[in-house]
Amino acid sequence: MRSVRPTPAPATGATSPPGAGSLTATQRRLGRDWRLAALFLAPTAILVGGLVLVPIVWSVVTSTTERHGQHSVFVGLDNYIALASDEQFRAGVVNSFVFTAYAEVFKVVLGLSAALLLHHLRRGRAVLAGLLLLPWVVPTVVTAFSWRALLDPIFGSVNMLLTESGIGPILASVHLVDSWPAGWLSEASLAMPSVILVNVWKGVPFFTVAFLAGLKAIPTDQYEAATVDGASSWQRFVHVTLPGLRHVITVTVTLSSIWTFNNFDLIWLLTQGGPGNATAPYVLVAYSKAILQLQYGAGAAVTLAMLPVIGGLVFVLVRLLRRDAGTEPPRRTRAARKARKALPWGIAVAITGLLAWASPHIFWKAAVILGVILLVAAGVGRVVSAFQARGHRRASSLLSRLASGVVLAGLLVFVLVPLYWIAVTAFKSDGQIVMRVNDLWPTPWTLEQFTDLFATKPFGRWYLNTVLVSAASTAVALVCAALAGYALARLRFRGAQGFTVTVLITYVMPGALLFIPLYQLLIGVRLTDSLWSLVVTYPTFTLPFATWLLTGYFSSIPVELEEAALVDGCTRLQAFGRVVLPLAKPGLLAVALFTLTNAWNEFLFAFVFITKDEYKTLPVGMQSMITGDVVPQGQLAAASLLVSIPVVIMYAFGQRFLTEGLTAGAVKG
Repeated sequence: MRSVRPTPAPATGATSPPGAGSLTATQRRLGRDWRLAALFLAPTAILVGGLVLVPIVWSVVTSTTERHGQHSVFVGLDNYIALASDEQFRAGVVNSFVFTAYAEVFKVVLGLSAALLLHHLRRGRAVLAGLLLLPWVVPTVVTAFSWRALLDPIFGSVNMLLTESGIGPILASVHLVDSWPAGWLSEASLAMPSVILVNVWKGVPFFTVAFLAGLKAIPTDQYEAATVDGASSWQRFVHVTLPGLRHVITVTVTLSSIWTFNNFDLIWLLTQGGPGNATAPYVLVAYSKAILQLQYGAGAAVTLAMLPVIGGLVFVLVRLLRRDAGTEPPRRTRAARKARKALPWGIAVAITGLLAWASPHIFWKAAVILGVILLVAAGVGRVVSAFQARGHRRASSLLSRLASGVVLAGLLVFVLVPLYWIAVTAFKSDGQIVMRVNDLWPTPWTLEQFTDLFATKPFGRWYLNTVLVSAASTAVALVCAALAGYALARLRFRGAQGFTVTVLITYVMPGALLFIPLYQLLIGVRLTDSLWSLVVTYPTFTLPFATWLLTGYFSSIPVELEEAALVDGCTRLQAFGRVVLPLAKPGLLAVALFTLTNAWNEFLFAFVFITKDEYKTLPVGMQSMITGDVVPQGQLAAASLLVSIPVVIMYAFGQRFLTEGLTAGAVKG
């Protein structure tokens, strides 16, 4: 998981060390601290340049070639021209757009609802926040396998519960599903909505954490002034809360859209792009061409053809963050301000029209669900406001708490049911799982699945591989990011702003653009099928994030403390080690937690670069346990439990540091 807002601009105007004296000609040209900045930034520059920028350039070159036997032949733009008539590519682009747009809408609605409920909760907030955080914490492979089992048309619990409650036949009668029982992942009309549902379940905690941090940053005196003026709860939400969250919402949606648009692992683990190509995103098309068909040029062309879309999102994100950091003061005429206010509405209308055209079978169903949610929320809010206007404060408070409790209970059920299924299935025997005996509670409890897992699969080897790779990549990211983050936050040197923007761009650059050139690079140096291939490449997505967050956190530490150390005779390096690093402990722990989790959960690189069992990590190893239509649900549940427990424990103990690190490093900046 990643942070919500960027760091501020580099501290080009930061206070210089006391007694610095006159500047040399080189210092005037390159900045007072250019030597120390070069030393601190060198590791990050080498890794980011070598693992992100160079592979992207190499991908551009590869896209102009075509493989003929053992040789590659230059073909110019032929690969791009061929995409215009490639039905698989067109379907992949539409699928990526549909998947992203619907997922973001529901994540915003549910994430904002959860954040508001938790923000106003007086008791049990930490416990509920921890529970709602679980989908974000558990690895993607666990998410996919639990939902695959729940949505199974024969053995899954979703169809069974909906049938017994009578909801399933009702869904069929109003044509929300074509028939009953439903084949959620096997029917073309339901596969995409089902995949979107799982992505929403996985992504809502990210939005909840982001919005919670944003709500804490809204001054309470604004709410007090609105209350004094007689504003209702709805009016305070519209005129205080939403404007206060506007930046957080925009940045969060932009970041999440980039990640969702380039999603591979969740869709592959759920449907492998099926049935047919109903859920295949463009990344899967690129994987099929480059890795399965060994046409690297065609695969690279697929990823680069989507670069303008990603580039547009990155451009919007950079503009938002740089403006918020004060590097681009707004200078707009009245007409420009009106156009800026109208732009989001224009974008919303355009996206709505495209969705209605691209997925009419999903559009009206999503509209019905959203309409019901908004009508219920508006109705409850109006009733509460009416009670308040008539002076019935106790009744309005009671109704408000009751509605909040119902919504929170529904969210908790939505969040916890897949995780509960994993826990109970792991302790069932194969007979209980197949015969559907005691579905909700193992009778008797057994460790059969755990013993079979270690006896029949190299699960211990996969576990050790994951620990080694995650620890090594986290250590690299933490050391390099601490040095680079401090340089960008404190040191004065020319090019700081450009380096920050480069880090931001590489941070949001998806793995879909990198896995093909990195795969070619690893083949060239003979590092495929080794743990080194993962240790070397994982910094592509951990290091930029770590640098970004720590720059913001270092900027939040009062510069006067460091100046006092310099006055007492410390060098800049000593002040960094003795003053800044101890104060940055929450930020460092937050970065370590995030980078370790990302490395622990990573699937795409490990899936492409590793084929031998002895070098597989847990996500890829668990995926290989499925052979054809044979799904060892019990062993997968046991493996999922063992994979998730370490991460859950880390987040449970590090939640305080995580919140503090996000708030200081990502929101205050």
